[in-house]
Amino acid sequence: MPLKAIAIIPARYASTRFPGKPLVSIFGKPMVQHVYERCLKVFDLVVVATDDQRIENEVKAFGGKVVMTHSEHPSGTDRCAEAAAILAVDFDFDVVVNVQGDEPFIEPSQLETIKACFDNVNTQIATLVAPITDSELLFDHNKVKVVLGEGGNALYFSRQAIPFQRDIPDVEWLKNHQYYLHLGLYAYRADVLCQIAQLQPSKLERCEKLEQLRWLENGYKITVALTEHVAVGIDTPHDLEQLTQKINSSKK
Repeated sequence: MPLKAIAIIPARYASTRFPGKPLVSIFGKPMVQHVYERCLKVFDLVVVATDDQRIENEVKAFGGKVVMTHSEHPSGTDRCAEAAAILAVDFDFDVVVNVQGDEPFIEPSQLETIKACFDNVNTQIATLVAPITDSELLFDHNKVKVVLGEGGNALYFSRQAIPFQRDIPDVEWLKNHQYYLHLGLYAYRADVLCQIAQLQPSKLERCEKLEQLRWLENGYKITVALTEHVAVGIDTPHDLEQLTQKINSSKK
């Protein structure tokens, strides 16, 4: 039997850098609606998981499914885990895809790619990476890089450019090694999602502020799939302003 995968979109209103982000208007629709509609092209069941009545009302207004979750979740994964537990009462599913609510231009092909990772029965957790071709991106500490093993699993995630190339000027690093950018799209087997939601923050996670290191430290394997497409994410009002300017320029 083919695996049943669902998409959960964690969306909270009280973002530190961009309060109310899921509801900002893009092309006349709230951001979360753009994400929702793209997910519907791939998944039969798409649900927004939120802790805010305003987001719940907006999702219901455009005909989407939504579940209310606790407000104290430290990460989107934890919110997904609670939402999955709520949904499991009425729906059967094997895989949960965690689609960030600030990716209004995510490609359905990327969702298909991460879902296909679970055709391998050994896949516990999956994520996507893209090749890095720009040195500025490589050394940007706001961008997360991934070190891959021979089997296609993630060895480590870091905000630093690793591996460090000894005796080679950093301007030449991309000529000597292929680096990968981590994209914030995750998928989990339903039972694994439940397990990792019970884990306590780990030492490496505290250092890098990356929750996926908690999973690696506890022995879980993260399967990595490659994509050439890097969707435009919106983390701050400045990101939205830049996107709007770019769209207006293209129209002219």
